[in-house]
Amino acid sequence: MNADDVENSLAARVLDALLREDYAGLRRFIERSALRLPHRSVRLLRACPAFLSEFVVDPAQGLRLSDVFTAVQAVADPRDDTDAFERECLDALATIKLHLDARPAVHRRLARLPDELRTGPGTFYETLAAYNDHPVHPAGRSRAGLSPADLSRYAPEFAPSFPLRWAAVRNPELAGSPPGWWPSPRDVGLGPSDAGRALFPVHPLAVRQVRAHPGANLAPDPYLQVAPTLSMRTVAAAPLDHLKMPLPTATLGLRNRRTITPATLPDGALVERLLRDVLRREAALPVLLANEQTYGHAQDPLLGYLVRRFPPEVARAHVVPIAALLAEAPDGGYVIERWDVESLFDAYLSALFSWNVTLFRYGIALEAHQQNVSLVLGGPLDDDPPRLLVKDNDGALINTSRLRERLTPSPGADPRDLIDRRMTTGDDEALARVFVTITLHLCAAALAFGLAERGLLPWRTGRTLIRDRLDEALGPGDAFLRSRTLDADALPGKAMVTAGTLVDKARTGAADINKHYGPPGPNYLLDATCP
Repeated sequence: MNADDVENSLAARVLDALLREDYAGLRRFIERSALRLPHRSVRLLRACPAFLSEFVVDPAQGLRLSDVFTAVQAVADPRDDTDAFERECLDALATIKLHLDARPAVHRRLARLPDELRTGPGTFYETLAAYNDHPVHPAGRSRAGLSPADLSRYAPEFAPSFPLRWAAVRNPELAGSPPGWWPSPRDVGLGPSDAGRALFPVHPLAVRQVRAHPGANLAPDPYLQVAPTLSMRTVAAAPLDHLKMPLPTATLGLRNRRTITPATLPDGALVERLLRDVLRREAALPVLLANEQTYGHAQDPLLGYLVRRFPPEVARAHVVPIAALLAEAPDGGYVIERWDVESLFDAYLSALFSWNVTLFRYGIALEAHQQNVSLVLGGPLDDDPPRLLVKDNDGALINTSRLRERLTPSPGADPRDLIDRRMTTGDDEALARVFVTITLHLCAAALAFGLAERGLLPWRTGRTLIRDRLDEALGPGDAFLRSRTLDADALPGKAMVTAGTLVDKARTGAADINKHYGPPGPNYLLDATCP
């Protein structure tokens, strides 16, 4: 793919998103099969399947980002951050080109890894997933403020490793016990004067900010070689341990900072305990949870950490993030082709819907997207049925009254104790929007759409599997969720570009930019016309 093709494809996807979200009323310029912009006319195609939108921009017409920027400037409110939007798009374009140059060499390195180094919760599949675009956000490869050199040293798509920095922090709030590989002050070159402080890991990209922090003393010596996972701010630190740290950047919208808000750590730990309560009552569910009970924070978004411990069952299994299933494999083909595609997709959907429909009955909807859900494949017995591995629960939404009807939470798992009150609701409609936009759109339909695009599974087959497995999971008491999914005339969709970059929360009215919704889209589950 040459540079012009790369830009044409990105420009079409960006305009698709803006039309889908109806940013600034952009849809009013649609006439017949074209978008009539002030400076040019853009051809539109009927989407088949109509995944999230009934139409898409024809990518074969040589659209440039400058055309998109001109269109945005023509309709934008003067208060909209169009400069940030343009920077984000240009950053994404530069990163895509960087990826095209780097991937052949990275794939050659990964192809030489023996199978035993591809198992467990390591970084093999995370690296492959980083080369894929986000299913909904067109500029998802942008990482604000990071240079190409920063990316090559620390981003997962380059499969690097690097030593962590550390800081002695005064009076932090700590939970859990550090793992055995945690350093002592002496290991990082600190003296007796820092003996009473807690050690916090510091990502090399955050060193400058932490060095200037009055409550932290940056240690002189690095300690512990780590490798980045798909999220970049989380690194693999030991065979069964990941470590999450703040990064001074933003992804999926320039308002979506990759620092760590202190409240998210205890809130995520509480939700994990609540999920474990559910699993004790629903023991047949094929789900494993990461342990996220060890963390520290200093009431500063750039001074915090989370130790993520994975269950021992995954040590010898292939732990494949859903985001990696459609990635190109270094040995040829696609990752999912290591297994039988249709059988695996079928088994995955069964696990996905049984878990998330069960949670909905308890009044819980998880913001568990393709990065935070993995398939655990194989293990001690290679024919073990696939299970889901779920992590990072600080974006959950919980209907507390519905939950109390079904479950008395154990001590320390009561959602009324959540710090971020945006995580609780009394509205099942709000729960259903999370279920549809995350579980149905991102984790199920986006995968089926990608399989069809790659010629791995016809859309009609994938769509039928989604309908059948969701129908199977929905019982007689699930009429509300059925009416919002299988039987709905339209399905909600997120307005990620609008809320994440262009329009601030004061004007969108969104309490959470990750739960801001645009116009509803067609229900692709009802459309049997596409092959």
